[in-house]
Amino acid sequence: MHSLLVAALVAAAPLTPSATFTATSTVYGYAWADGAGTLRVTPITATRDGNKYRLAAKKGAKQLRLSYGAADFRRLTVACGLKETEGRLAQDAHGLGRTRCTPKHLAFTLQLGPNPVKIVYSGSKAIRVSEFQPAKWYTKTAKGVIKRVDADTVAYGGRHLTYTWRLTFNRVTAKCGDAWLSGRPVNADDDGLGTKGCANKDFSKVFKGGNLAVVHYNPFSDELLSVWEVFGDA
Repeated sequence: MHSLLVAALVAAAPLTPSATFTATSTVYGYAWADGAGTLRVTPITATRDGNKYRLAAKKGAKQLRLSYGAADFRRLTVACGLKETEGRLAQDAHGLGRTRCTPKHLAFTLQLGPNPVKIVYSGSKAIRVSEFQPAKWYTKTAKGVIKRVDADTVAYGGRHLTYTWRLTFNRVTAKCGDAWLSGRPVNADDDGLGTKGCANKDFSKVFKGGNLAVVHYNPFSDELLSVWEVFGDA
């Protein structure tokens, strides 16, 4: 009788699942490198428009920091090591990257600058990272005082704008290495804006902070794309 009771209790016991369910979340945004094997991304709203995505700010979104050392990375390029698509796209039915790549390739793309991606993550770990194409080149232009934050970041208004090798610096001075607004404004247009094309390294060397400038930036990635030195009351 005792053995029959034990058998009945065992049969009635709930089965233990062989694997634990892990909850995941999804976020769209521009991923930046943030140390080895880690990225940061500010969530945005992405609405599919054909094979591209229309972007909009997401109210109250807070920046995420995710490790990607074990992530499945899917690229829009036909080969993992390419810097850009070169006119040939590898997209799935949802307009996302289809070429299967490794975390090492993700590190490579993040070195090039902020990358628009869809990220499936759990906790602080990215599980899948897929590239996508924005519907257009989202930019804003504004004029105001910019201040130095760190080696590659400036503050404008309430934003911190980070720049990469892609930054263009448009100067009114005679040489790219001249101090800010030093000498005669030999390279200013009729509006007092700089016309001499210089590079990110020149900006890093010359800009100390607290200067009036016209800036061109991506409002979703907060990448600073161009800076115009301003002469006079332009």
